[in-house]
Parts: sequence; structure tokens; C-alpha cells
Amino acid sequence: MNESKLFKLPLKDNLETKNVLKQLNKTSRALAELKGVAKTMPNQNILINAIMINEAKTSSGIENIVTTHDEIYRAMISPNNTTPEAKEVVDYRSAIWEGYNLIKDNNLITKSTIIKIQEKIEHNNAGFRKTPGTIIKNTATNETIYTPPQTYDEIIDYLNNLEKYINNVDDDVDSLIKLAIIHYQFESIHPFYDGNGRTGRILNILYLVYMNLLETPILYLSKYIINNKMEYYRLFQETRQTQNYENWILYILKGIEQTSEETIEMIRKISEEMLNMKNELRNNKLTSKIYSKELLEALFFEFYTKIPYIQKQLNVSDKTAQKYLDILVDLNFLSTEKIGRERIYKNERLFNIIKNFDDNKIINKDNTFNIETVEK
Repeated sequence: MNESKLFKLPLKDNLETKNVLKQLNKTSRALAELKGVAKTMPNQNILINAIMINEAKTSSGIENIVTTHDEIYRAMISPNNTTPEAKEVVDYRSAIWEGYNLIKDNNLITKSTIIKIQEKIEHNNAGFRKTPGTIIKNTATNETIYTPPQTYDEIIDYLNNLEKYINNVDDDVDSLIKLAIIHYQFESIHPFYDGNGRTGRILNILYLVYMNLLETPILYLSKYIINNKMEYYRLFQETRQTQNYENWILYILKGIEQTSEETIEMIRKISEEMLNMKNELRNNKLTSKIYSKELLEALFFEFYTKIPYIQKQLNVSDKTAQKYLDILVDLNFLSTEKIGRERIYKNERLFNIIKNFDDNKIINKDNTFNIETVEK
């Protein structure tokens, strides 16, 4: 194994090579288009919730936390009566919201932000690693592939440097190139005992929001990484050994471009289905009387709803909310089931868009190269 020193940021290398600048142009256009298309969604939370579900599922899948959309759906409704894997996925989504709200409130990305995200994911307050002995192993070969910074003081020193680099908005390096460097540096510091991968992937999207490249957290690289997992780990190793960042930056930039295009497709499918349901509701004699923009948005806010949600969103009585939902079930706009003591109303159309989008886009689940953190 060829170990190499982890350098502080900013790097002295020329990161804006001819190949990088060429790809950067395409990536920037795709991301700008995504930002514009996202604004067409009447309620941004509809989009955030839909995309977060697949990100949480896929990012957890990279860590071999495997679950299904049906299990996630049940975990969202009844966290205490579900599989541990599904609950972890729902908790990951909560961690994204936690980070997003912190960024909007503080307009900074700090070590405290990173710790709070990791705490949400792992349900512990162990904080940054304090005990030396952590190594990164390839579980397929049992080979030690990397030894991250070991002592607590060393980890904090690197994180302070990373924090300064993240929040320096006046340097001359393009933000998308910086994102690639930030991701590489964070995963190389590997500051936690557990949850580094998922925390790092959340940090990616928070940085895009922080730099105003997106207004909301709607682009995630987990699907791209899992589809190109061997390349991801290979380039990590190559960069560590050669200190040549070009191929790593190109990998991340291509991932942002491809994921932007796929996210645009998902937004259009959700918008199209909302328009279809809107027209059907308005053209049906029974539902035209209850239709409103607020009702439509409430039905797409998550892929399930409850009587209290409709009551609050539409400012109607409990009895009226139940009447509306019963009409929608009778006409097959929604399905319904009882989970525990609660009656749940499910938007199967939205559920299937989210599920099919995820299933159709994950094409490679090769597990010949997985990494894990090992304490010596």
C-alpha cells in the first residue's frame, strides 16, 4: 500500500486544467437548468421530500443498509414499528433537513454543523474520533487501503482547515471544483467512528445550497456513486497516491451533470402527474367542488397524508377533511390503509414515480469493493 500525506487546503496545484474547464462548462449548464426547472414547482417542499427519499435510500444502500420504499413508507408513519434499516433511511432524511435548516439559519458550514448531521444519522454524540487506531479496509480483500489522521488534535486541525476552505467564498476556484476537493478532503479526514460516508454526501448538497448554486437540497450524488462505485474508490486511491486531482474532479463534475439531468426528469414527471390530477379533480363532478390548489399540494407533499394534515392545510374541520379523503379514495385518487391506530391515505401515483425513478436508475450493485472503518 502506498500511503501519502493528506495536504492542507487550499491545494497549490492548478486544478482548472483544460479537461476540467471543458467538463465544468457542461456541468454548470446542467446545474443551472436544474435550478431553473425546480422553481417551476409550486411548493418546493414537495420536490425536496420526494427527492430526499431516494437519496436517503440510495446513500444508505452504499453503506449496505438495504430497504424498500414500502418499508420506508411505513417507517415514516410509524417509526417504532418498522425495520431498523428503514428507520435509518428515514433518520438520514431528517439529517438532511437538519443540515439544510442550519445552513439557512447560520449561512455557514462549520464543524458544529457537521457534528449535528452525523448525530442525526448515528443517534450518538460520540463526536469526532478521539482514540487512535482507525483504518479503512476493503471488505472484499481485507486489505488496509488507507490510514486517516489518527489523533484528535490532528483531526481537529484538518477540520479547522477544511472549515476555513469551505467558508472562503472569495477565492478564485470555481465552487463545483471546490466541492470535489471538499468531498475528497472530508472523506480522507474520516473524522467519525461511523457515518462518514453519509455525512460527507449530505455535506455535498449543503455546499451547493450554501454557494447558491441551488436554492433547495435537491441534487444528490449517491445514485451516481453507487452506479460507479468501483471508479469512485479507485479514483480515491489514485488521488491519494499521485496527488493528481484532475480525474477525481472530472468524476465529481460528471456526476453532478448526470444527476442534474436525472433530477430534472423527475421534477417533470412529478409536475406532469400533479397537472394530470389537477385536471381530473376539476373535471369530475364530485371532486370539482372540493378541489383547491392547497388540496393538490397537500396530496403531493409526501406520498401519504392523514386527516389532521388535510384539516390543517385546508383549514377545515376534522369531519370535512375525512369527507374529502373518503371521496378521493372512492374515486381511486388515493388508496387507504390502517397502520396501527391511524388511517393513512396514500398517493400511489407519487409513490410509484419515486419508486420507479430509483429502481430504473440504479444499474450497478457490484459489491466487490466496499470499505469499512475498522478500529485496531
